[in-house]
Amino acid sequence: MAGAPGLTPRPDPVPAAVRAWAGWSWRALVILAALAVGLWLLSVLKVIVVPVAVAVLLTVLLSPLVAALRKHVRLPRAAAAGTALVLMLALVGGLLTLAGRSVVNGIAELGEQARAGVEQLMDWLAAGPLQLDTADLDGYLEQLQDAAASSGQQIASGALSVGVTVGHVVAGALIAVFCTLFFLIDGRGIWAWVVGLLPRGSRERVHQAGRRGWVTLGAYTRTQILVAAVDAAGIGIGAAFLQLPLVMPLAVLVFFGSFIPFVGAIVTGSIAVLVALVTQGWGSALIMLAIVLVVQQLEGHVLQPFLMGHAVSLHPVAVLLAVATGSLVAGIVGALFAVPIAAVLNTVVLYLHGHDKFPQLGTDDHVPIRAKGHPVLDRAVAAAAEAESEARAVRGGSGGVTLPAAGDPPVTS
Repeated sequence: MAGAPGLTPRPDPVPAAVRAWAGWSWRALVILAALAVGLWLLSVLKVIVVPVAVAVLLTVLLSPLVAALRKHVRLPRAAAAGTALVLMLALVGGLLTLAGRSVVNGIAELGEQARAGVEQLMDWLAAGPLQLDTADLDGYLEQLQDAAASSGQQIASGALSVGVTVGHVVAGALIAVFCTLFFLIDGRGIWAWVVGLLPRGSRERVHQAGRRGWVTLGAYTRTQILVAAVDAAGIGIGAAFLQLPLVMPLAVLVFFGSFIPFVGAIVTGSIAVLVALVTQGWGSALIMLAIVLVVQQLEGHVLQPFLMGHAVSLHPVAVLLAVATGSLVAGIVGALFAVPIAAVLNTVVLYLHGHDKFPQLGTDDHVPIRAKGHPVLDRAVAAAAEAESEARAVRGGSGGVTLPAAGDPPVTS
């Protein structure tokens, strides 16, 4: 019996290092299992989760406009939120309408040029270094046609799945619009309710971490719009210089594709190179490829390190790995949301471990908020200052960050 007089306790045969590694191992397995369950739940509820995430990004983007409408036009919060949302939908709809008209007007010409390009390719295969026989080429084309005809059932099932996907997209768009409207109108009450679900002792730290995460998310969103606009302008101007068809659709496609850092602009830029190849040949395609590479170098060596690095405090390698991981886990949606999620988690975890990225925010309502340095962060923190001053007025000027029933969201204004 251990501890009895005259008896020496038997030493533990398992080394201390092995016990430590075993302890870390089972804890890591539990964490991975919890993450797997969380990802599975997200995949099941993606029709709800993705629109809500889009609504959060739109709320961050439109909050300064709502604040400006309330301050300069003297609109009530609900009217300002509705006006900002309508203006955003009108802008997006206008861009898509212009792109759609350009596609309708140029698709016939592009189709003819594509057929001519295919014929030139067939002639090159027959007369070029490969010296393929015309009969062999015709046989390959017949095999392709037979394969397409035999896959009619698969095409029908694919069309059905596309119809279901379109229904999900429409439902998700409606959810995103309504959530954005209510986040802009009553985001503070929603945030106060969420924080109020937590134990009383942790509410203050979660509230402060959320404020900082909101500033980071706002800085990321505005900076990414600037980066996407530069990419779209560069590739669009290059396509217009080469007098390619479908310049407006290509620019719009590059703009939206650039919201996936690094990868999006490369993929959409390759479409511009393909259009140049089909319509004008190898010379224009090479020039368009050079333009795309120059734009990518500008983004990779100037915009991403300086603008995005200051906005989210993530190394470009971390950004690239986050995009790769997100695309592996959830496809395009994962690649789109990987960087903002990683940036917010980085800010929140740093704050919870005592490394505050935004000491200007403070924890006291009476501490004035100042920001110097990056212009995007300056605007985001200034929006936080306005939100805090309005919160003081609502609470009657009481000091300290409190969470009453109608408290504040992180930093929305």
